Amino acid sequence: MEENIINKTYDFLLYLIPQIEKFPRSQKFLIADRIETNILDILNHLIRAYYSKKNSKVTELIETNIRLEQLRFLFRLCHDMKLISHKKFGILSEKLNEIGKMCGGWLKSIS
Repeated sequence: MEENIINKTYDFLLYLIPQIEKFPRSQKFLIADRIETNILDILNHLIRAYYSKKNSKVTELIETNIRLEQLRFLFRLCHDMKLISHKKFGILSEKLNEIGKMCGGWLKSIS
């Protein structure tokens, strides 16, 4: 399960990068950079959780959940600012929710 969420997050990153590269220059260095940093941080926390002992796993997964929530709001902001279409917003939200469910399941299984 742990490797699956890491691969899912990596695939999400591969999908996401071309989407945020389309942002207008005025938003590339603000919102797009923040989104990219958050998803890279999520991937980092998941990898750290995979290789950590139980107590550290919990800490890393909680941090992952916080970053996922931050991303949800950033995507909502992008949608409201019309930086991403309604369709792309739906796809991104669906992929993000799937990662969130997997993270929650992993957290629940070790708690």
